[in-house]
Amino acid sequence: MRIPRWFLIVLAVVLCAASGVAQQPQHLFFRVTLGPQFTAPASGRMLIFVTAGSGAEKVDENPFSPTSVYVAAKEVPNLAPGASVDIDTDDVAFPEGFSSLKPGDYQAQAVLDIGHTYAYAGRAVGDLVSEVLPLAAYHPGTGPEPVLVLNTIVTEGPAPQLAPEFVAHAHLEDLTSPALTAFFARPVHVRAWVVLPPDYDEHAEAHYPTVYWTHGFGGNLDYAEQYGSSIYLRMVKGLMPPMIWVMLDESSATGTHEFADSANNGPWGKALTIEFIPSLEKKYRMDARPSGRFLQGHSSGGWATLQLQINYPEVFGGTWSTSPDPSDFHDFTGIDLYAPHANMYHRADGTPYPLVRDHDKVLSTTEQFARDETVLGAYGGQFTSFEWVFSPRGSDGRPLPMFNRATGEIDPAVVAYWRDHYDLANIVTTTWAERGPLLRGKIHVTVGTADTFYLDGAAHKMDAVLKGLHAGAHFTYIPDRTHFDLYVMQVNGKEDRGGLLDLIATEMYAVARPGNAWAPAAQPPAGGPQ
Repeated sequence: MRIPRWFLIVLAVVLCAASGVAQQPQHLFFRVTLGPQFTAPASGRMLIFVTAGSGAEKVDENPFSPTSVYVAAKEVPNLAPGASVDIDTDDVAFPEGFSSLKPGDYQAQAVLDIGHTYAYAGRAVGDLVSEVLPLAAYHPGTGPEPVLVLNTIVTEGPAPQLAPEFVAHAHLEDLTSPALTAFFARPVHVRAWVVLPPDYDEHAEAHYPTVYWTHGFGGNLDYAEQYGSSIYLRMVKGLMPPMIWVMLDESSATGTHEFADSANNGPWGKALTIEFIPSLEKKYRMDARPSGRFLQGHSSGGWATLQLQINYPEVFGGTWSTSPDPSDFHDFTGIDLYAPHANMYHRADGTPYPLVRDHDKVLSTTEQFARDETVLGAYGGQFTSFEWVFSPRGSDGRPLPMFNRATGEIDPAVVAYWRDHYDLANIVTTTWAERGPLLRGKIHVTVGTADTFYLDGAAHKMDAVLKGLHAGAHFTYIPDRTHFDLYVMQVNGKEDRGGLLDLIATEMYAVARPGNAWAPAAQPPAGGPQ
């Protein structure tokens, strides 16, 4: 029997296709079950973390060693108690799909990120967590599918032990902002802890210089309270002059809003300067004048306070910003966003851009950091936080991405918007005739020469721009200091983790009270603000 030619062709195509399928790597699945003890379905972003070894109490992502922890993710709606979901750990994963794991001993843990906040602050109250599952002598793709059971709810940790005298001098202020409420069409609050100096009640007629402080990326209102308690104790010990500190919360669902007026996050600068500060000055005995209003913050808080001083020079009498996020986008953590064919991941010669370092050792590249963040979720990560502040709003209601997460390619149109609205070096250059008289001498920046995120590069560029404008700015570069030990100083032969903050506060007080000498006590404390 003669076989038709057309049949042979079809058969060959089918066999080739089958051979191609057989050569495709098998996808590796993990199963996650919602414990039957829960009474309602749960929804969120399912995250599965795997790392080598055994005996860990928990397994989490590590931005300082990004490739040491594998993570896979999937959005899971309405997982019923006792029900399971299979997670394709080769679909959305970092640094690679789980099927690439070499045989060995591993440990795994699942986290259901209920509020989509993991990318900002890690595990949060209400998230569901499995126990750590040991995978001894694990051979990916062989044996039964690993099963993780969500059986624990993340709860509030123990409340910080705050001194009674601090509690009496700290007041939570919460203002429903008309400007932000109108922008979002729902109530939006500006919150802060107001920390009064120890002698506030003893001098009923006295007014005090006021410092507006805000935290860095990952911080929140609770952190602001704890940091405020450290500042209060330093005033008690006579290490800092008596001032009012307003510990602002700049956290939001999209990251840090940085008190910047934004097309996506709303008019936070307006809400602070036009609404919140006047309300505080009516309630507390504050110096209600520019020479008595100061700004201070570190990292993202450093950028927030720097931009507030530049954008509202008539309101504030000076900023002391430490290790601020990039203020000149010619050096955005080492990357020139304006270069032709700029790419966030690699230079023109193909070498990767580093992002995190420990002095001379590179811990993470920009590409690793960005890809990890993409798996963790669409909200709250550092790069997405920048975009929610800096980018124009897209047609889908979300900010336009500054760069392609798959290729690293930078969008020049988005960068042009960033330049005009948020490149602080560009803003002071193009508006110096207007802002200069109000800004001269008010900008103070301190950064370590070994900053963990390479932020000293942008500081040098901003410094050069301000020198060219004869702005009277003060830039200090502390040799070999990183992002995390910048505030450490030797005081009377002892290491003081908050020594730099004492120096900053003393300089602020000298501006507010010229001719009124103040000197710190001789004995440094055992610790200080972190």
